[in-house]
Amino acid sequence: MVPHFKDRDRRDGPVERLQGSVERVTFHSEESGFCVLRVRVRGQRDLVTVVGMAAVVTAGEYVECEGAWNNDRHHGLQFKAQHLRVVPPSTLEGIEKYLGSGMVKGIGPHFARKLVGAFGETVFEVIEQDPDRLLELDGIGPKRKERVMQAWSEQKVVREIMIFLQSHGVGTARAVRIYKTYGEQAVERVRENPYRLSLDIHGIGFKTADAIARRLGIPYDSLIRAQAGVRHRLQENSSQGHCAAYRQDLKETTARMLEVPEPVVEAAIESELAAENLVQETIEGEIALFLGSLHRSENGIALHLARLLKGVPPWGGIDAGKAIPWVEQQTGLELSPSQRRAVSISVNGKITVITGGPGVGKTTVVNSILTIVRARRAQIRLCAPTGRAAKRLSESTGLEASTVHRLLEFDPRTMGFRHDQNDPLDADLLVMDEVSMMDVVLMNQLLRAIPDHAAVLLVGDVDQLPSVGPGAVLADIIASEVIPTVCLTEIFRQAASSRIIVNAHRINEGLLPEEPGDQEQSDFYFIPGESPEAIHAKLMQVVTERIPARFGLHPINDVQVLTPMNRGGLGARSLNVDLQARLNPDGNPRISRFGWSYAPDDKVIQMVNDYDKEVFNGDIGRIISIDEEEGVAGIDFDGRIVEYEFGELDEISLAYATSVHKSQGSEYPAVVIPLAMQHYMLLERNLLYTAVTRGRKLVVVIGQKKALAMAVKRIGSLKRLTNLRYRLRRIVGDKPVGN
Repeated sequence: MVPHFKDRDRRDGPVERLQGSVERVTFHSEESGFCVLRVRVRGQRDLVTVVGMAAVVTAGEYVECEGAWNNDRHHGLQFKAQHLRVVPPSTLEGIEKYLGSGMVKGIGPHFARKLVGAFGETVFEVIEQDPDRLLELDGIGPKRKERVMQAWSEQKVVREIMIFLQSHGVGTARAVRIYKTYGEQAVERVRENPYRLSLDIHGIGFKTADAIARRLGIPYDSLIRAQAGVRHRLQENSSQGHCAAYRQDLKETTARMLEVPEPVVEAAIESELAAENLVQETIEGEIALFLGSLHRSENGIALHLARLLKGVPPWGGIDAGKAIPWVEQQTGLELSPSQRRAVSISVNGKITVITGGPGVGKTTVVNSILTIVRARRAQIRLCAPTGRAAKRLSESTGLEASTVHRLLEFDPRTMGFRHDQNDPLDADLLVMDEVSMMDVVLMNQLLRAIPDHAAVLLVGDVDQLPSVGPGAVLADIIASEVIPTVCLTEIFRQAASSRIIVNAHRINEGLLPEEPGDQEQSDFYFIPGESPEAIHAKLMQVVTERIPARFGLHPINDVQVLTPMNRGGLGARSLNVDLQARLNPDGNPRISRFGWSYAPDDKVIQMVNDYDKEVFNGDIGRIISIDEEEGVAGIDFDGRIVEYEFGELDEISLAYATSVHKSQGSEYPAVVIPLAMQHYMLLERNLLYTAVTRGRKLVVVIGQKKALAMAVKRIGSLKRLTNLRYRLRRIVGDKPVGN
């Protein structure tokens, strides 16, 4: 029943029923299910606005609602549905609108019209039960038929997952990812053990899985819940860089989180150890627990480094006394004493680490080593952890360099790398840059693919932030004192003219950066801001107006905001929304997914490794297209176009501003860094040092002087719990080398 016009000034009315077809979905939150629908109701000339909750709803579908009318002050008359049931459309018009909504990938408005014209009200039955009849239509071949069938089957299961999740109080945005992970048994598998969601599905955390488990009746003190809690705590630790946790701390923190007695957690730990999901080991006299995968990775690194240290380089011994003057003549560059020592050790050793800050000549050393080794006709492979770092390595050496992932060749069929100990790389020398970014898992994968005879050159800046993933690989290798290491410290005259490089070294030494004189043109500036609001206002002006006007740099392509944190008014999330509004206000078409709004020309960053797409954590790209009919966004990553289905957009976020951690391995023409005391938990020397060394032509720090002083003074308070340095000493032996 629909009220007569004279009743419409009522604010709230009795419970009524309303039925009609959905003409337009004005708003729908995939997380909460809240929706605003424009519905055509029989007997009503105007469309009716319905507000309610639905796991999934599509234009063309039919809704049956129970609720009451409400005359909203801002939005006018609305039907507030307490219960909203969505049923498939039955009219030809509704079926066409439903199929053409983009809900089924491969069926857009044009094809939907063709399908309804050919099969009428039986179109759903044809697709589901007699799909070969689709071949009767022009433009439909076997490939498109299979695509439509697959998409139809997928959307049915995805809708089932969405309804199941929402019935248990969980947002539905990741239903597509759940389907892709578990297939048609998704609901059944989640019912069996909802905690597997937090382990298997990106974006679903322990709390969400726990909420489903509670609704499914799993007791709060059950063993399955405690086991999941233990693994969750260890994964949380690994996300902060730790490879392990001390057993007593783990037991106490897990018991507090789960609100269960410690004996329940103790039983869960023992069960996980028995299943070999966890490994127990002593670190500095205390019992620690590792996730099995991280223990295998750490152990693998030590064993492979020990293996690769044996023997002599494949090119034999080289007389450094003759080779170094020759290479200086070849390159026209005179090497410093520490550079000569680095070259000498590297060309005559199996594994060498070269470390040092900006401007100390690491590139010159690497190029000198490569020139000498290439004269011996050695097979050389170059790699780095990120695409941008690999590109820089290629530019600086003139040789092809690739990411570690591409070098190892990921195989989607086996979900593993093609190159490993059974199929090693074809290399006599492997050079790896930006080693500080390598976590234990990827380092182990790389080392096991290096053949026994090959030599390895590891290059990086140990004073930068450690890897985003678990471990402190470069720092632990150097601290073990069993791998030959040379630390370059002398800043060369040309580099000393850059205030970026000078100030980076001052920061690393615990000194405040120098500021330019009033009229001096510089590549480093500090702009004071006494409050977060003032810093925000100055940052917006600097990025969008002052840098483009004074330095001729593009505010999106050339300028990168690097912030210590993700949350807060000066965090990456808030700054991204504000910078998007200033730098890409008219982008169209615009879609909203997973809490972000996206349009063509937006700058985005990949948040997780996607091996199928060959796009990795920290890669930055630009959206070049959004196809609403196909449900696909095209993103350009350094000239390579990668397609994302809308359900996969939780892998990316806006990148006008990123965290300093995400910037590792990258260089940008200009970097803008906000620093405020609200960041005090993260204000540390290696974070500021890393941010400053990302800028190539210009660095602008905007912030409170007190925050800058704190960041310079404070040495990293959080030491990562790893066992690699001690493992190396035990496996490789006590053979200190280097300086």
